[in-house]
Amino acid sequence: MSRFSTGALGAFTEEREYKVEAARTVAYAAATNDTNPRHSSGELAPPVFAIVPVWDAMTAAAGLVTPPEAFGQVVHAAQDMRFTRPIVPGDTLRSRATPIHVAVRGVGTTVAVRTETVDGTGAPVNEQFVTLFFRGPFEGDSGGEPAPDHKLTAAVKATPPLAEVAYRFDEDQTFRYAEASGDPVPIHLDDAAARAVGLPGIIIHGLCTMAFCGRAVIESVAGGDPARLARLAVKFSRPVLPGQEITIRLYGDGAGSFGFEARGADGQPVVKDGRAELRPGNLRP
Repeated sequence: MSRFSTGALGAFTEEREYKVEAARTVAYAAATNDTNPRHSSGELAPPVFAIVPVWDAMTAAAGLVTPPEAFGQVVHAAQDMRFTRPIVPGDTLRSRATPIHVAVRGVGTTVAVRTETVDGTGAPVNEQFVTLFFRGPFEGDSGGEPAPDHKLTAAVKATPPLAEVAYRFDEDQTFRYAEASGDPVPIHLDDAAARAVGLPGIIIHGLCTMAFCGRAVIESVAGGDPARLARLAVKFSRPVLPGQEITIRLYGDGAGSFGFEARGADGQPVVKDGRAELRPGNLRP
């Protein structure tokens, strides 16, 4: 049976360099239905674009503890992005990643990876925590520390929401997102491949759903200014299909801090334990 290992926990991958082009960030905004003028003009990259420069390093770091054959059973469980500043077209970024946690259980195995991205001067740009879940029984050791918590508490959810925003995914959303993000995982593009792993059909990329949540935060509580976003974190709960609508509810959770969740048309959560943190207003990179 395939075995996970803890021997490489804390070991970093080699740095990957990524040159940010305006055309790529504008395409990402379009693929996530993001109409913020600072994104659509190519002035700033959308927040969740931060996954693009780290994708190869993140995958390599997960591979340090994960048997290759397990990747066919992977789903994205959670994502936590912490932004020192927005990514700007023209940036030359360097990223590296390390596995920080492995938890082997009967129903599946959880792997957490931490990434860090700096600019050409070595100044930090963002830090991310990626949590992956590998379905099915595996063997191996457990160890390390899980990604930081961002739970939306019952007490916060009991307060009246500050905002409620509904968005609908387009029928071709996954194809546009795959091209703009460089994420070609078959369950987002091939109906037969999705059904073969027990899904009802092609599903929306989790990070595309996260981008929609980030848009709701920026439009509803950040005054439309994406440079104020300091943290965006989500836990993916269930898949969303092309053509479906989600409703995002945002709750106040302290000064500059917000909890949120996204639910499908049937009222079931598709994103749980959302968290957003903002910097004070009137800051521009």
